[in-house]
Amino acid sequence: MGRAPLLTLTDRGLYCPPGDFHIDPWRPVARAVVTHAHADHLRWGSSRYLISRPGETVTRARLGPAAVIDTAGYGEVVTHNGVSVSLHPAGHILGSAQVRVEYRGEVWVVSGDYKVGGADRTCTPFEPVRCHTFVTESTFGLPIYRWADQGDLFAEVNAWWRANRDSGKASLLYCYALGKSQRVLAGIDPGIGPVYTHGAVERLTEAYRAAGVSLPPTTYAGVPDESGKKVKRQWAGALVLAPPSAHGSAWVKKFAPYSTAVASGWMTIRGTRRRKSVDRGFPVSDHADWPGLLAAVAETGAERVWVTHGYSAVLVRWLREKGLDAEAIETRFEGEAGGEGEEVTVNSELPPGSEGDYPSTDPERR
Repeated sequence: MGRAPLLTLTDRGLYCPPGDFHIDPWRPVARAVVTHAHADHLRWGSSRYLISRPGETVTRARLGPAAVIDTAGYGEVVTHNGVSVSLHPAGHILGSAQVRVEYRGEVWVVSGDYKVGGADRTCTPFEPVRCHTFVTESTFGLPIYRWADQGDLFAEVNAWWRANRDSGKASLLYCYALGKSQRVLAGIDPGIGPVYTHGAVERLTEAYRAAGVSLPPTTYAGVPDESGKKVKRQWAGALVLAPPSAHGSAWVKKFAPYSTAVASGWMTIRGTRRRKSVDRGFPVSDHADWPGLLAAVAETGAERVWVTHGYSAVLVRWLREKGLDAEAIETRFEGEAGGEGEEVTVNSELPPGSEGDYPSTDPERR
């Protein structure tokens, strides 16, 4: 009889029976090991969390002051019930980690979300981890997804912003509040004009700065002056970063005239920009593209691969053709992000006040 899997899928997510902990649980549990702070991986209500030390500021911003959070440096081993757990860079967002679990000589790695290759000064680059079983995402698990050079891509963003400035327009760029917005900030030319942010973006950008990430100056787009009165601003020539949920809301009307764009890996597909009803689309992604997924799996040396989040059937079929034991596993939030799985906002399950005092454009909180 074969040995039982080190990790099993339960109604609360991936569970390690000998270690008695969950990885990225979907519901509150006693012990949660979390890959990163995006809301489809980090859920409020667990008794105790283990995260990477670089991700502490953004995790605290998401969970609030009452959450019990333990941290570990990348590569540092934490042992619980004889199971060794260590966190390793995933290259997705600030503090993102792969979870390595070892017990009686068997090693599993849960990747969470990850990005390979390309310079990104907002987070630690992905590092492959050898294992017997690898749990991989497949958000962009189709051969059509192959990312362009990021330097060239941000040159296009800057050119769009500059052209809008010269024509007297504001540039509204929709990108997820956590991770994508900060990566965009790190890639743009701040000399083109002022940069304003939606409240959700500003709060998490401050969490990045608190973690030591250097980013260009930004101003909250709704901040009052010292007397408490709203400031009437000249938006022409400015870049405004906002989450996709702000698109079409009353909040954006004050920036008129403006041009709109989306920063997302989905912009690779012709027609997606039209469906989003925006002027431009920039395929900036914090996930691995098709070649990146294949390279990451190969570098682990894993004989068994569990695939989740995205085009899992396609990737599973390709891996099986290469002789690997591959299967797809379902997750509770499969396909719910409406984007890249980067910003599932379920504010009803966040602690009161954890989203800050900024106005929300989330339909659940209007």
